[in-house]
Amino acid sequence: MGVYLVGVGAREWSDGSEDGRGRLAAALNEELRRRGLPPYASPPEERNLVRGSGQAFEEKLVPGMDGFLALCRAHLSEEETETLCGWSLLVPFSLDQELILPVGDAYTDETTVSGAPQVEALAERLAAALALPPEVPSACDNLDLTNWFLDGDATKLAAVRPGPWSEDLDAAFYVALYLRAAQHSIRRGAPIVYS
Repeated sequence: MGVYLVGVGAREWSDGSEDGRGRLAAALNEELRRRGLPPYASPPEERNLVRGSGQAFEEKLVPGMDGFLALCRAHLSEEETETLCGWSLLVPFSLDQELILPVGDAYTDETTVSGAPQVEALAERLAAALALPPEVPSACDNLDLTNWFLDGDATKLAAVRPGPWSEDLDAAFYVALYLRAAQHSIRRGAPIVYS
């Protein structure tokens, strides 16, 4: 149980059933059309998944967010913070502003859409402010990031190489989470959603 950020493959994106994302895909393309933008065709299907390949994305939101939100307030505007972490659908293309779609899910009545390039740029600013170490996992396809922070590897690294990132590991986790989600979305051309 809990809240996860997950990548969406082609099959789920086009699935019109209650468990699929077909209604969301149609609403997104309708809004893009209304704004004179090209439609979003489809994400790639996740095939032959190999752990660590970076083809999938799945991370669990476990730690508290208070330190992360304080970090956002210190380095980002309110509008930038909303762009970074106020979305419920992250798409792999640039958007000059958030979109609101009239499609709800288990958590919200509407879907707020942000562009991964904008989210990536904001998360990179926070990662630079924290001097996030290169050892932070980048594949994130099987709770790799969640496990790295929660199972002790982050704590071990912080003991031998402390820095701004190690002062609040929960905040560092969320910076890494949003950064890796945006990078995955752009690299794979796939949306990211809460599940």
